Amino acid sequence: MHLHHKWSKEAEMKNHPEMQVQDKASPRQKKREREPTFMEHLPWSGHLHDLALPTEAPASSVNVKMKGGHVVFLVGRLQDEGERCQETWSRVCPCLCVTSWKVVQGIDLNRIRGLGFDATCSLVVLDKQFHPVPVNHEGDSHRNIIMWLDHRAVSQVHRINETKHSVLQYVGGVMSVEMQAPKLLWLKENLRETCWDKAGHFFDLPDFLSWKATGVTARSLCSLVCKWTYSAERGWDDSFWKMIGLEDFVADNYSKIGNQVLPPGASLGNGLTPEAARDLGLPAGIAVAASLIDAHAGGLGVIGADVRGHGLACEGQPVTSRLAVICGTSSCHMGISKDPIFVPGVWGPYFSAMVPEFWLNEGGQSVTGKLIDHMVQGHAAFSELQAKATARCQSVYAYLNSHLDLIKKAQPVGFLTVDLHVWPDFHGNRSPLADLTLKGMVTGLKLSQDLDDLAILYLATVQAIAFGTRLIIEAMQAAGHSISTLFLCGGLSKNPLFVQMHADITGMPVVLSQEVESVLVGAAILGACASGDFASVQEAMARMSKVGKVVFPRLEDKRYYDKKYQVFLKLVEHQKEYAAIMKGD
Repeated sequence: MHLHHKWSKEAEMKNHPEMQVQDKASPRQKKREREPTFMEHLPWSGHLHDLALPTEAPASSVNVKMKGGHVVFLVGRLQDEGERCQETWSRVCPCLCVTSWKVVQGIDLNRIRGLGFDATCSLVVLDKQFHPVPVNHEGDSHRNIIMWLDHRAVSQVHRINETKHSVLQYVGGVMSVEMQAPKLLWLKENLRETCWDKAGHFFDLPDFLSWKATGVTARSLCSLVCKWTYSAERGWDDSFWKMIGLEDFVADNYSKIGNQVLPPGASLGNGLTPEAARDLGLPAGIAVAASLIDAHAGGLGVIGADVRGHGLACEGQPVTSRLAVICGTSSCHMGISKDPIFVPGVWGPYFSAMVPEFWLNEGGQSVTGKLIDHMVQGHAAFSELQAKATARCQSVYAYLNSHLDLIKKAQPVGFLTVDLHVWPDFHGNRSPLADLTLKGMVTGLKLSQDLDDLAILYLATVQAIAFGTRLIIEAMQAAGHSISTLFLCGGLSKNPLFVQMHADITGMPVVLSQEVESVLVGAAILGACASGDFASVQEAMARMSKVGKVVFPRLEDKRYYDKKYQVFLKLVEHQKEYAAIMKGD
């Protein structure tokens, strides 16, 4: 295994404002805190007999959690680079190495039984010697990861979709610019000499992490099926790659993108290598599982929970009646079925990509948490909001929620947006319209720019995201899914307004997990399966997922939200009309 970018712990701790951690370690602990060298990203879950140590790298931070506890270490921020987003190889490494060492202090390392990785479906590029290869015109090899939400390959994805190849029916009929094929084609066409010709390995970030831990280049079925057009039943389709101009992969028997594929939770090689174990402060040889994409780990972590005694329609019904919504920077909507269901504009069906022996359909919204941040932080009253929230020792969103309660008076809080409506596709529509060209819309603005105005715009944005979820659910149900209950997880599920709006607008109860970091539970399930503690992923799901809270819809407000939904649908209809007018003669 090649380990790169050695760094000085002391220097990094001084230079990174996010990492100002007091050093109160004992001399023995300080001796252990040597120079880590392991990873650029480290979302992992260590499974023990009675303790799990999950770490996850979502789009903007690094989270570490103790099973049954709270977030004990949070470090690292990734810079937003707009349409082209490239993660930095060396910036995040210190955060994650420090995280690993901190979280295992005080733990009997002999009890750690396995690791399960999850990460975003970002594209990692390495050369034949596994050194980083730049994915930018500047030639900066520290930036060798194209983030999942990068939209540089618009031209390429249009050409891919024009082929109408049969593999596209498994991505809702239209491939997304966020998938790997268009990004790979962009690299070949735009960075031929500096990247494409030098590249020896292309990994999804979760698979890169499992390789760093084990030295095994096998890919996870989840990553390849969901983002690379691999078929669990038929494997790679040579004709697709030849048709889009990436015949290189066919010629080398797919060695650069994966010709050994394992189901999530399968044990990799001989487990954690001695070198990786040293860098992480963990025992060598512990089981390491084939990975999951972070959203799929979230789905795995919530969808199998025992709901008995909560008065839910899904009690006693197949797990196929549940929809997992993983909502953070973006949102993913995971529904499973025993037979393949083709939903126009919704990704899948993917066989065994999340839950073994089930087909997965994956709806999604490209920006949700990021959209809320964009709307709130761009408002003229944001500075005032920050000051008042700080004075109360609250987050800006907790303050906004309380402010909405103040200004709603006697009416339900959702009624404050009777004249303000938002279409949320500021980064294109992923599902179910699958239209990259769509833009965001706001109607009902006034000259007011005060805090009340900001709070109501925030509310309208949250509602728009929930209406987007309703639109996805309706498309899935029209195609054959039978969904009665939502299972929410991710950062936005911690916002009570966001949760209540999803219940009210979809008309479905929302289940929140007892473990709020459900993505980490999904990673822990993988580690538990790799270690052999559970015979199957399904058994681990049932044992490790717990219901925390159920939020029911306020059915008395149904008529109001039905009317707002009609307006919501009119917004996109009108946007298309405006575009047609402007394109006409």
